[in-house]
Amino acid sequence: MGRGKIVIRRIDNSTSRQVTFSKRRNGLLKKAKELSILCDAEIGVMVFSSTGKLYDFASTSMQSVIEQYKKSKEEHRQPTNPHSEVKFWQTEAAILRQQLQNLQEVHRQMMGEGLSGLATKDLQNLEKQLVMSFHGVRMKKEQLLLDEIEELNRKGNLIYQANVELHKEVNLIHQQKLDLHEKVYGTRDAYGADRNANRTTNLGIHEDPHVSVHLQLCQPQQQNYEPPAPATNKG
Repeated sequence: MGRGKIVIRRIDNSTSRQVTFSKRRNGLLKKAKELSILCDAEIGVMVFSSTGKLYDFASTSMQSVIEQYKKSKEEHRQPTNPHSEVKFWQTEAAILRQQLQNLQEVHRQMMGEGLSGLATKDLQNLEKQLVMSFHGVRMKKEQLLLDEIEELNRKGNLIYQANVELHKEVNLIHQQKLDLHEKVYGTRDAYGADRNANRTTNLGIHEDPHVSVHLQLCQPQQQNYEPPAPATNKG
């Protein structure tokens, strides 16, 4: 013979009520645990007894379950009917308009306008905000200037190194010119000797770096040779 159907209503006997609560509470928490394992579901169950004692179960952590519940409720919060939807968006628009007015009022006060209705404490707070804003702007400007100075110094160093390399090339070309002159004429002219004696030791520069160097290969001059006149027969 099967069990009769149990009428769902409050149990008057306190002892029976406590026993039923304990059994069904354990069964509920057991079923929740089984469901989370079998279906890979995130579950959170909280049960408070008539005396206010808490019994709970969470598949991960109760805080995580609560946060996910709040997020889900916010995402799925939809107006139930068109009238509610219109009222919802009207409320949102009113909030945005109020925020815009507040921002415009703060902007006017930061520009020194609309200060007649402010008390002394409000003016002091506004002054502090302006000082902080000015300090932030000045720090940002100084940082930008320092960055620009550092960049200019870096470019200056690159230009200096390039100038040094150019001076070395000029010295090399000048030395080659003197060597070539010596090979062609067998000696160095006074100009080359003097320039070679006055070389600078810091950069190895033979001549003024601002004077352009013009090289020209000179061919030996052909000497005109006149053959002797033929002898004349006398008598």
